[in-house]
Amino acid sequence: MTIEEINRACKDTFMELLGIEFTKATETSLEAHMPITPALYQPMEVVHGGALISLAESVGSAASFLLVDPEHFNVLGSSVNSQHISPARKGTLYAKATLLMRGNFKHIWDVEIKDDAGKLISISRVTNSIKPRNPKAVR
Repeated sequence: MTIEEINRACKDTFMELLGIEFTKATETSLEAHMPITPALYQPMEVVHGGALISLAESVGSAASFLLVDPEHFNVLGSSVNSQHISPARKGTLYAKATLLMRGNFKHIWDVEIKDDAGKLISISRVTNSIKPRNPKAVR
């Protein structure tokens, strides 16, 4: 699957609602960006932590999706552990998921989110379960 195909697959989904666009993929990483809008703010006019976690999980899950045959496997997020480092108020957020572990049925990604100046905003570890679409076919 290409970057263009994954961006098309996200049309009319939560990723489109957040404005996430995937930009670069390798065998061990995936990058995306998300514009900061007031809709992402919490009342103190900084990006809500839930928006940061959603960006991290979206990029980590999409990265796993690029590593599997989507006709035979589903990618399901099973764990996200995040630490927010700095507030973000304007501009664009840039996320990069880097593969930490690739097993047959589990992938683990480290995701860094930075702002326009390259300042670290949040770090996350995303774990995905890789499930056969037809479990009987993988016995």
